[in-house]
Amino acid sequence: MESILENKRVLVVDDEPDILETLEELLFTCSIDTASSFEQAIELLKNNTYDVAVLDIMGVKGYEILKATNKLNIPSLMLTAHALTPDNLKQSIEKGADAYVPKDKLVDISMYVADVLTAKKQGKTGQTAWFSSLLPVFDKLFGKGWRKTDKDFWDDFDKKNNMSSSTNKP
Repeated sequence: MESILENKRVLVVDDEPDILETLEELLFTCSIDTASSFEQAIELLKNNTYDVAVLDIMGVKGYEILKATNKLNIPSLMLTAHALTPDNLKQSIEKGADAYVPKDKLVDISMYVADVLTAKKQGKTGQTAWFSSLLPVFDKLFGKGWRKTDKDFWDDFDKKNNMSSSTNKP
């Protein structure tokens, strides 16, 4: 896992200074640029090239930054504490995020970033690995049957990502 992260350029955007600092420490093998606002993030995207972006949803207009990273073909992980809902998870996927990670799973961020980078290298989206590992977390947070609300969306998601049908059971 370390080798795919080594020397990668990562843009990290969050309005919480302690989160920025923690991500810099956790992704220590990468070259990190941090932004604490939408405006700073857009400026950095205009002037630099990145291998991957880690974007907070709330406080920095994360979905708007996601539009910019998508246009630049930069894989992006959405990071959230306050927008941790089935609707935001679905919205992140629909808007082109490569992963959706709860902030309380921050300690594993290097694994999720590596999954996304590996998937990109293989010409795929990075959704299978992170989703499989976080599904038990989502089930616990949202309740076992949470995917039934948008059954068609999740069935399609499972098909696109070659997820086993067992992940779709309540």
